Amino acid sequence: MVERVSWMAPVDYEIMLFFDEYPILVSPKILAVNIDYDRHYVSRRCSALSDAGLLEPVDTGLYQLTDTGRDYLEGDLDVCELEDD
Repeated sequence: MVERVSWMAPVDYEIMLFFDEYPILVSPKILAVNIDYDRHYVSRRCSALSDAGLLEPVDTGLYQLTDTGRDYLEGDLDVCELEDD
């Protein structure tokens, strides 16, 4: 398990794991159905993860995991880099 960043919500890890397991472009709506969360909440969390460089918006409303996101999941990223200043 990777170290949790203070601003992250519990669902953020599940979101990134989904993208890591299924390296496809997915909308928050489809993602929410697959991880059993409210789509509006998942959309807000995808936006937050994107702002942090962990997800990348690709095309309108679709996301994918970034290399930084993969590094985080693998424990190869210093979580201090993700903390708000």
